[in-house]
Amino acid sequence: MKQVLSCIQPTGDMHFGNYFGAVQNWVRLQDEYDCNYGVVDYHSMTMPYSPKKLRENTWELLFNLMAVGIKPSNLFVQSLIPEHTELNWIFNCFCSYGNLTRMTQFKDKGSQSASTSEGFISAGLFSYPVLQAADILIYKADYVPIGKDQEQHLELSRNIAQRFNSQIGKEYFVLPEALYTETPKIKSTADPSRKMSKSAGEKHSISLFADEARIRKQIRSAVTDTGDTKEGEMSAGVTNLFEMMRAAKNMEAHARLMDDYKSGNLKYSDLKDAVADTLVGLSTTFKENKNELLANKKEVKNQIKASSAEIRKRAQETIKEVKELTGLLNVRF
Repeated sequence: MKQVLSCIQPTGDMHFGNYFGAVQNWVRLQDEYDCNYGVVDYHSMTMPYSPKKLRENTWELLFNLMAVGIKPSNLFVQSLIPEHTELNWIFNCFCSYGNLTRMTQFKDKGSQSASTSEGFISAGLFSYPVLQAADILIYKADYVPIGKDQEQHLELSRNIAQRFNSQIGKEYFVLPEALYTETPKIKSTADPSRKMSKSAGEKHSISLFADEARIRKQIRSAVTDTGDTKEGEMSAGVTNLFEMMRAAKNMEAHARLMDDYKSGNLKYSDLKDAVADTLVGLSTTFKENKNELLANKKEVKNQIKASSAEIRKRAQETIKEVKELTGLLNVRF
């Protein structure tokens, strides 16, 4: 089977934007490909963080991923596989400084760090795209599920792989290809001009595991018209509500309410009720799954440690081969 690799930073909670935009697709891909999904805790160190919170968020995200349908055997924790950082150093020597200066996310996050009272920008923030390349290439992934905004990082991974292959005179690393997600970015219900994001503030995201009352309240207060919509166009807020229903596969209600919209008979209250019912239904199932996992917390944690150890064997084999190809000394595993 073809290999798929995707990773996510441990921010702990998961919102519907995360789920519809990426994780729902991860669940589906498990039936078609050999998938590895990593919780990349090293990447979280590039911005100011709390060690205690990082560890808590890592486990929280792992439980959340399993609750929505990711198989524990496909999950790994980045810091449990030190070969990622070993390959990262090697790749730093195959990546140009110029390529890293052009990475747009460094510019965005660097300006955030510079605006803090400390004004500290870590070297890790500058070079973390190289670690991303190591995350992908160490498993020789054929495909990486991404959105359009992540194309630049995947292209860097391909550039590093090409340079490595060229310098050693062998087509060793696979050049990974993008698997684009079907769902566009889910927008904030409070401001449909921006994507749903926890970092933007509490009102700009809806937790996948929130109380039913909380979900309904946020959908009821969703912005529908902002006054700047052209005549004959669906507003961004209404589009976003329909998109969430489509992403949740509630196509019957989607079709019925879309017919109402086209005929000019749509009541926003009906649309919001249907979206809220849909999201609450999903959330209820996920919360039940998570409660079962938490009831066996120790066993589940051991599963993740075991799956990380098993997945690590592939990383070890890659490092062994890369050391041979680059002239580094090897030890037997």
